[in-house]
Amino acid sequence: MKAIHIKILAVCLISVVVSACSVTKHLPEGEVLYTGSKTVILNKSTTPVGVTALTEIDAALDKTPSTKMLGGMLPIPFKMWMYNNFVKYKKGFGKWMFNRFAANPPVFISTVNPEVRVKVATNLLRDYGYFNGKVAYETIVDKQDSLKASLVYTVDMKNPYFIDTVYYQRFTPQTLRIMERGRRMSYISPGEQFNVVDLDEECTRISTLLRNRGYFYFRPDYMTYQADTTLIPGGHISLRLIPVPGLPAAAQRPYYLGDASVYLFGKNGEAPDDSMMYKNLNIHYYKKLQVRPNMLYRWLNYQQFVRNAQMRASNRTRLYSQYRQEQVQEKLSQLGIFSYMDIQYAPKDTTAVCDTLDITMQATFAKPLDAELELNVVTKSNDQTGPGASFGVTRNNVFGGGESWNVKLKGSYEWQTGGGEKSSLMNSWEMGISTSLTFPRVVFPRFSKREFDFPATTTFRLYIDQLNRARYYKLLSFGGNATYDFQPTRTSRHSITPFKLTFNVLQHQSEEFKKIAADNPALYVSLDNQFIPAMEYTYTYDNASVRRVKNPIWWQSTITSAGNVTATIYRACGRPYNEEGKKLLGAPFSQFMKFNTEFRHLWNIDKNNKLASRVALGALFAYGNATIAPYSEQFYVGGANSIRAFTVRSIGPGGYHPKDSKYSYLDQIGTFRFEANVEYRFRIFKSIWGATFLDAGNVWLMRKDEARPDSQLRLKTFPKQIALGTGVGFRYDMDILVFRLDLGIPLHLPYDTERSGYYNVTGAFLKNLGIHFAIGYPF
Repeated sequence: MKAIHIKILAVCLISVVVSACSVTKHLPEGEVLYTGSKTVILNKSTTPVGVTALTEIDAALDKTPSTKMLGGMLPIPFKMWMYNNFVKYKKGFGKWMFNRFAANPPVFISTVNPEVRVKVATNLLRDYGYFNGKVAYETIVDKQDSLKASLVYTVDMKNPYFIDTVYYQRFTPQTLRIMERGRRMSYISPGEQFNVVDLDEECTRISTLLRNRGYFYFRPDYMTYQADTTLIPGGHISLRLIPVPGLPAAAQRPYYLGDASVYLFGKNGEAPDDSMMYKNLNIHYYKKLQVRPNMLYRWLNYQQFVRNAQMRASNRTRLYSQYRQEQVQEKLSQLGIFSYMDIQYAPKDTTAVCDTLDITMQATFAKPLDAELELNVVTKSNDQTGPGASFGVTRNNVFGGGESWNVKLKGSYEWQTGGGEKSSLMNSWEMGISTSLTFPRVVFPRFSKREFDFPATTTFRLYIDQLNRARYYKLLSFGGNATYDFQPTRTSRHSITPFKLTFNVLQHQSEEFKKIAADNPALYVSLDNQFIPAMEYTYTYDNASVRRVKNPIWWQSTITSAGNVTATIYRACGRPYNEEGKKLLGAPFSQFMKFNTEFRHLWNIDKNNKLASRVALGALFAYGNATIAPYSEQFYVGGANSIRAFTVRSIGPGGYHPKDSKYSYLDQIGTFRFEANVEYRFRIFKSIWGATFLDAGNVWLMRKDEARPDSQLRLKTFPKQIALGTGVGFRYDMDILVFRLDLGIPLHLPYDTERSGYYNVTGAFLKNLGIHFAIGYPF
């Protein structure tokens, strides 16, 4: 049997070799097979505009030939082999092979159309200020096969042109005054290199500027540029921005807002059958008004309620503003109570001198209830696996002001999947219920009547969770918090939690757990009954949504203060600040400061290659009433989103390594964390990506623990206690969902393995291999 398999393989290889010699055997008459191209750059420009121009020119000239695979990375003419071998079949398996794998049709010189590509590249040079640049091409016929040819493009960029002066002319005096006042924000300035991208953005900026000053009918295409390269010789250009001929009169004057009417349709599209007036707002609704009139008026006229006096004054003028229109639409859409919404502006009358716009809003109410069910199979890197589920119901517009009330149930069951002793009845389960009430505004004294010129929400949450760690203990956690979220810009988000209270109750301790706790008192104290009264602030910066940002960054920092206000109250009552064991409602309360920060960067090298990196740092210092931090607040590393060569809680703190691995996941946590990751991602085929990565990091203790030797953070031992791992992975990126498989292998263990050298890993390769299946990118 083995000999037969070898013969079949040999025949297949011989067929491939024979086919490789005849990739042009069945080409249509008169066609020449395209085998690739090369671009030669003369007088290459290194300016940022020049680099952008070359990138676009390269994209315009690029065409992957049929003689290569994987986007041109592998010079294997597989598709042409399939074309030549199966083009003759009209049906059956041969036809299926042709349709599935062959180059259909092959890429010919005629289909590449180099003449058109040269014209496009030449126009791109003009667009980026290289008015004297030229692009040409030459066809290179293969010396061994005249039916194959490649292309050589020559791009001579020559000297770029720079902007010398920019004038605004022929606009009305009032329009010119607005344009001149906004010139400091211009995208084009004297001394910058000419390029049409900036010119187009400048037209859009001026149009937006005018529309924010009442010019409702003004558009970017109502302006055009006149360029003069002869006025100032030596590669300089003079620009004049003028209105287009026949500019409508309506676009040359400002407009004011008049009356407003709102038509609220039923959730099934029922037309309004009743109406009411609230101030100057005419509200039409179906059967029962489902939203409070004062809130509807507030959303449509939010600038009357902001803290900024200048903005309130501008609103009293009722001058139309595009920015205000966009903010109103965004506020209304964020409420989530409308399935359809449209706002129209129309002249109050048809006279030529009319300068007033009436507002008409039409909206259809969405269904008041949303339900969400999630089912999953959780496979964790600490050999715990099992099913999990969560079910949530949200009631929208609870009090008629856009509020939403959510109730969520969750549960999961896990069992040990490892071999040997670890596969005993180590079963665990977790279940919980939470409820939250979210307001689309700030709910706080003196702030509740104010609106912000950006998204702002308030969330009140209560929860209770029950964790059963089989053979060890049960842990009951319950609490609540109030959180304010603000997003003043597209890139920045602030989250303030002035009140967060958690109560942990340790229940049903087994004898085995008591034995572990006796050997490690710090572990027991961290799990024991305690209150965690805390305040928290989180800042997030994310510029991925900003235009023209090619390599986005993401940065989040969180600072948590726990027990300090409570300790201050006790101090005012005469109890020493550093006295330990003070109780709140009969249980000791935690007191600590915690800081956590994470920075991510994504370098998009090109459409097929990316380099992602991350650095994370965290520190937790407990003091005062309790010098040991709660178990749930401490740090750990390892797993699918951390150091992938190690399982969750399998390393640290520091150089500590427990003798009994059965209990390692309990005590391998710390109060200081450092992680660094870098991952190179490359496209393999369409939505399938490959990755290779390098992960490093560990956790340490800020204080010495006799039960965990060599675990304290010390500068002397810090470098050698950083665990290091590498590996490869595969991703199936569906844009909205990413399935990920990572294989990690350690390169350096942070503890003593009795093996000398930096590579101190012992044991078989497969035993040390970490396999992680997850959804989403690790960072």
